[in-house]
Amino acid sequence: MSPARSTSRPTQPKSERLAVRISSEQRSLLSEASRAEEKTITEFVLGAATRAAEDVLADRHRFVLAEPDWAAFLAVLDRSPRDLPRLRRLLATPSVLDEA
Repeated sequence: MSPARSTSRPTQPKSERLAVRISSEQRSLLSEASRAEEKTITEFVLGAATRAAEDVLADRHRFVLAEPDWAAFLAVLDRSPRDLPRLRRLLATPSVLDEA
């Protein structure tokens, strides 16, 4: 597994440029949000985009287990599901989202 990456401090000097075209409404939104976090628009956008990219890629990494751990993992997957009456009742109860 690769080491965790941090979005707060770059590990290498910045040498690349990324340009995007945005609407005036998007610019206003990004400007307001960056001011709220006391960051420049560049810092705000780069941080948000980097976190989003890490989230997208997180599920696509390969995880390796030792043989005993793999066997235990498979055993849990093969197990019959437990009956959880409270969870079944919760999922069967209409929510405020169902009423909308």
